[in-house]
Amino acid sequence: MVVPVGLGGEPGKPVRENTTFSRGTDGNLVLADADGRVAWQSNTANKGVVGFKLLPNGNMVLHDASGKFIWQNFDHPTDTLLVSQSIRADGATKLVSRALPRNNVDGAYSLVMEPKELVLQYKGPNTPKPLVYFRSSVWPNTQDGTLQTVTLNVEETNDGFAYNVLLDYTVANSSIGTGNIILTRPKYNSILSFLRLGIDGNLRVFTYYERYIHKHGKRHSLSFPGTQYGAQNQCVACPSPNGLLGWSRNCQAQKVSCSPNTFSYYKVDGVDHFMRQYNEGQGIKESDCKCLGYFYPRMQK
Repeated sequence: MVVPVGLGGEPGKPVRENTTFSRGTDGNLVLADADGRVAWQSNTANKGVVGFKLLPNGNMVLHDASGKFIWQNFDHPTDTLLVSQSIRADGATKLVSRALPRNNVDGAYSLVMEPKELVLQYKGPNTPKPLVYFRSSVWPNTQDGTLQTVTLNVEETNDGFAYNVLLDYTVANSSIGTGNIILTRPKYNSILSFLRLGIDGNLRVFTYYERYIHKHGKRHSLSFPGTQYGAQNQCVACPSPNGLLGWSRNCQAQKVSCSPNTFSYYKVDGVDHFMRQYNEGQGIKESDCKCLGYFYPRMQK
């Protein structure tokens, strides 16, 4: 049993079989491993909790006698937003990808709500600070205020045969106030949808549609245009001794040799790097054979 970080469970340490998930008489929600070890808890003991509910939208809540939410899972997004779930300035401001499909350790990619815009960032082990690898002028942004919330929503179109999967957003101290952008418009009921940041840095909308499931046996996924980064549809090439070949999953980098008699590099013209555009790229060997390549801008006369 692997429990998402937002639901509980220590990152990288999935709980085992015979795990218990229970609400105590004090109102605390506890996930306990088979040996009794507390893997996660809601920290809501003695806060007036009288009930537990799993809502139709997927939100798991603890509420008091008046129905007020004391704790809700929607306040703790991981790599996914469900319909009506938000990232917000006064709470969690980002989604973080997983490092591996079956492990809830944080990965290198993040969807971040900054004060002025929504961006995708990369933070690798050798990256001093996060790098923005994708932004879009059509994404939620503001010039004269600050973003407060970004929420995933789905609504039926006026023509009645399609559904808009949206990002609604609110802005403080601005004449904009509220707004939304359409991520995709499937021509079927898309109420059961979610937005996920994948381990490859690609942002996708997944929808559940019963007829599609029966026909194809899986969920339908729609990639958000412009976020193909490290995925199968990326617009890059595979370098080879015979020049640049079309990219595929079978592309393998040739082993680097430090021998001065066999070392060579490929010259690549017109490289588009997510940080800036470069006119030329070259590989180079240092004495320790650790530097495999570099980029440089071509000087214009």
